[in-house]
Amino acid sequence: MQFRLWVAVMLLSMGVGVGAGRTDAQTSTQNQASTQNQPATPATAPQGTMDGMDVNAGPDQPHAAENARGMGRAQSKNKLPSSPLRIVFGGKAAAWTLAELAELPHTTLTVFNEHAKASQTYSGVPLMDLLVRVGVPASPHGKAARLYVVGEGADGYEAVFSLAEVNPDVHDGRVIVADALDGKPLGAEGPFKIIVAGDKHPSRWVRSVAAVRVMAAQ
Repeated sequence: MQFRLWVAVMLLSMGVGVGAGRTDAQTSTQNQASTQNQPATPATAPQGTMDGMDVNAGPDQPHAAENARGMGRAQSKNKLPSSPLRIVFGGKAAAWTLAELAELPHTTLTVFNEHAKASQTYSGVPLMDLLVRVGVPASPHGKAARLYVVGEGADGYEAVFSLAEVNPDVHDGRVIVADALDGKPLGAEGPFKIIVAGDKHPSRWVRSVAAVRVMAAQ
């Protein structure tokens, strides 16, 4: 009787132990499966960035550098050349910077500017003095009488003179390449400007003159 009771107790004890062991194993397996099936937590990106891009930037900020380059190109395109002034005759050419032109003998010319409705005093070098330096004949006789001068501004504006008109030995009207107005640099209309005395209207004044070409009429 006692032996049967002891066996029953032992069996009951073993049953509970085995059941508990199965439960723990099942629980462990279920926990592992739960852990494996649980979606991985995404790595947190630095706040304000996405794929290396600043999402806090304003809509114009990513293009700021490009806009700056575009503005630079526009300013460069619209900026007037500071020097030199190029003069071309046939196969010869010469160029003068502001400093080089300042070393040449200057003359003053007081003219009435119809646009400004005021008299203005310019200082500069007679255009003829520059032309002879590239071989233009000093006296327009014979074939030289067919020569004409084209002054071209940085903005593409052009004015035409006969060689006789720019030669003070032939014509009363004077033409100079000015580099100063009332004793000061020309500023926005410079660095060089063709000024003509004797014309009733300053339509042949060439601001920001960049080139002077001498050619022969056919």
